[in-house]
Amino acid sequence: MRAWSVSEPAPVEAGPLRLVEKPVPVPGDDELLVRVRACGVCRTDLHVAEGDLPVHRNGVTPGHEVVGEVAALGAAVSGFDAGERVGVAWLRRTDGTCGYCLRGSENLCPASSYTGWDADGGYAEYTTVPSAFAHRLPGALDDGSLAPLLCAGIIGYRALRRSALPPGGRLGLYGFGGSAHLCAQVALAEGATVHVLTRGADARRLALDLGAASAGDAYAMPPEPLDSAILFAPAGDLVPVALRALDRGGTLAIAGIHLSDIPVLRYESELFYEKQVRSVTSNTREDAREFLALAAEHSVHATTHAYPLSRADEALRDLKAGRFDGAAVLVNDLS
Repeated sequence: MRAWSVSEPAPVEAGPLRLVEKPVPVPGDDELLVRVRACGVCRTDLHVAEGDLPVHRNGVTPGHEVVGEVAALGAAVSGFDAGERVGVAWLRRTDGTCGYCLRGSENLCPASSYTGWDADGGYAEYTTVPSAFAHRLPGALDDGSLAPLLCAGIIGYRALRRSALPPGGRLGLYGFGGSAHLCAQVALAEGATVHVLTRGADARRLALDLGAASAGDAYAMPPEPLDSAILFAPAGDLVPVALRALDRGGTLAIAGIHLSDIPVLRYESELFYEKQVRSVTSNTREDAREFLALAAEHSVHATTHAYPLSRADEALRDLKAGRFDGAAVLVNDLS
């Protein structure tokens, strides 16, 4: 099969991705072989390609927002049928036995592994997934609309819950890409007032179109104090900016897997009055199930821009440059 491979991490402008020939993967006993139909383009893919995340697998194939169909089943798999549509997400496997897993925090499992980082992902004709981590998908949405829900949507949902937004609260979203524009729709459906703070004019227009109360520059103050904020942009210098925008007792959730260094914080103006900072680490399968159900209930939809899978490198460059709002989706034209 043909697949994209990170030959050596480097800035995407230098071409770290190569389209290569790889063997079609053989599913393990508990795994599904999935023929990729669409794969969302996530900022984490950019971090893997550029080396912001350390190399876990040489020559890895990125991609962890996969919609595909079951092509083969491992010997021990039951409950799935060949040809069935399934989703493959970032969290690939956990040990299921550690204290974190047993208390319902499998996202913190020290033995966890990840699609497109520890194992080859969806920038390819085929990928594999442990059947216990394959997701059932709502039938009403097409492949391209579903793909961004499988990471951007799920992580945005977990970040929303980590932000401790009170009912009817005021939420600030810093950065408004694939994850934030899905998170905003859930928050709005649940009665929040949403203020978007982001650098891109197209992203600000999308935010207003979706129902945000305001959309301004990332470094500007929102028009009212915030009960909660979520930082989606991987810019550590926005942490004190967001903290200053919080009302007393407010919570900032940092949604990214990678963040540039945070400047020195001033206690009195940025942390006092019981403000909180929380990180977000991956997601649990329960997060995924809850979010996919909410997405179907509230008609959460991704604003997508389709690229052929054969142009995955271009999609990553465009993501880094901020050339599109919403999310990019790779459509398999390799097979």
